Amino acid sequence: MSNRRRSDPDPIEEFILRSFEENFQRIRFESGHGLSPEVKEAAKRQVQAYWRRLKEVAESITDTEVRLNLPNQRSPKGRKFNIEGVVDIVRGEGRTVMYDLKTHDPEEVRKSILEYERQLNVYAHIWKNLRQQELDETAIIATRFPEEFNAVWDNPAALDQLLQEWKPIIETNVDTQRVQETVEEFARTVDAIEDGVYSPPDASSLGQKILRGRTFASGVCRNCDVRFSCGSYRKYVRTSKSRELPRYKDIYEDAGTETDRETRMDAGLDTTGPEA
Repeated sequence: MSNRRRSDPDPIEEFILRSFEENFQRIRFESGHGLSPEVKEAAKRQVQAYWRRLKEVAESITDTEVRLNLPNQRSPKGRKFNIEGVVDIVRGEGRTVMYDLKTHDPEEVRKSILEYERQLNVYAHIWKNLRQQELDETAIIATRFPEEFNAVWDNPAALDQLLQEWKPIIETNVDTQRVQETVEEFARTVDAIEDGVYSPPDASSLGQKILRGRTFASGVCRNCDVRFSCGSYRKYVRTSKSRELPRYKDIYEDAGTETDRETRMDAGLDTTGPEA
């Protein structure tokens, strides 16, 4: 058992924060793009929270970023494609667990767990049947940072309480018998993409609540770059009374929420640096 006191700095967390800053500066230099101070701080807190809550899992991972590949698949129209994925593996105490990291909200994952299970089942199939490796369990790690953490970040006791309540690991069922069904759906999607066939949801479904009270239109469509040419989105904005969305006459000038616009402006100013 470690003799480090709770109040002592965690050397691994200190290393993570140094690496975060080094990577941030490197990416900023190479790309010429920055982040506003608020966005950068939020990203750093997400990394810290992830480590504090999941350090036991992180320390026990034996195989990181394992690339899995299901090659030489064919679509209904004869197009060749591969299915690839990256997972982490934990081996210990006679058990092997596969983790798939998602930058999603745990609530979002639990609500659509069957969709996530289908993808993980393909990875499990590759691991067990193509690689001939043992596998006892699969799980999603949803790393989206809970917004409630920001309000208590400087209150250690309250933060610790929220960290304990945060459940980012969602166990999934392993059922490799349905892998072919999922592969066939991927194959149809390949043909649809290559043929340029895109069918947005009907306008009537855009008002459905999907997560934390947000509608599909505000949570998904508002972040879609082709929303301006989407008939469903235009129709929904024209008929909806939602205050989350711009008025119909303004949708072509919609550059996101006020916070989004300020974030991009701050990031741009931060990148240019002081005048000579």
